[in-house]
Amino acid sequence: MDNPAEDVLAGVGPRLRALRRARNATLAALADETGLTASTLSRLENGRLRPTLEQLLPLARAHGVPLDDLVAAPPTGDPRIHLRPVRRSGLVIIPLTRRPGGVQAYKVIYPPAGRAPATTPQTHEGYEWFYVLNGQVRFVLGEQEFLLGVGEAAEFDTRIPHRIGSADSRPAEVLTLFGPQGERAHLEPAHPPRT
Repeated sequence: MDNPAEDVLAGVGPRLRALRRARNATLAALADETGLTASTLSRLENGRLRPTLEQLLPLARAHGVPLDDLVAAPPTGDPRIHLRPVRRSGLVIIPLTRRPGGVQAYKVIYPPAGRAPATTPQTHEGYEWFYVLNGQVRFVLGEQEFLLGVGEAAEFDTRIPHRIGSADSRPAEVLTLFGPQGERAHLEPAHPPRT
């Protein structure tokens, strides 16, 4: 190909497939998450459909990568991660890593105990680790309850029912690490947006 734009677009399909597979997501699950059809996603991944901005934006959001990563934009030389907070169930979740797959790092801000929506303990595959940056955290793991303060950390098997939140009238901030299973459990919207 002699056209640079065509070269860029030709590489989008394999990148989309690699991102989806790194998340262990099916075409059907990604279709639910993005509002695109599984057929459209398959044709994009196989290069039989030229991607549009309207298709790439929800895909970048679903995969948690900048649009530039999907089209392999040339690097700007800026190594900083541009933080884009996600708000979900009263939490503010700030991604601190930008590569797909593997262990992901997030700063999570839990609202004050009286303002947090009531949640039941959750379970999912994987392990999670968190470190308290600010405030006091109430951590329920199975039948046990722990109060953690600044500088304390916890690591646990996420197949055990668990719940994390602020322990008092102040927000609590934690640094958390989890793998793809934990990322899906914590970050997927309850009702995926449709485009």
